[in-house]
Amino acid sequence: MNSVGIDASKGKSTVAVIHPGGEVSMPPFEVNHTISELGALTERLRSLDDEIHVVMASLCENNT
Repeated sequence: MNSVGIDASKGKSTVAVIHPGGEVSMPPFEVNHTISELGALTERLRSLDDEIHVVMASLCENNT
């Protein structure tokens, strides 16, 4: 199983992938929130062997 961590922010996200045991298979890299870059991210993740689990984090602002 691959663990994919995504830290989402306004306009871009930072993504990293690790295997069980903490082996880094994709060191952190940035992805802009464009159709082409998100499509490329999808293809990179599909190329991984085994199943993937995605964890996302983002800070939401509450203006109430």
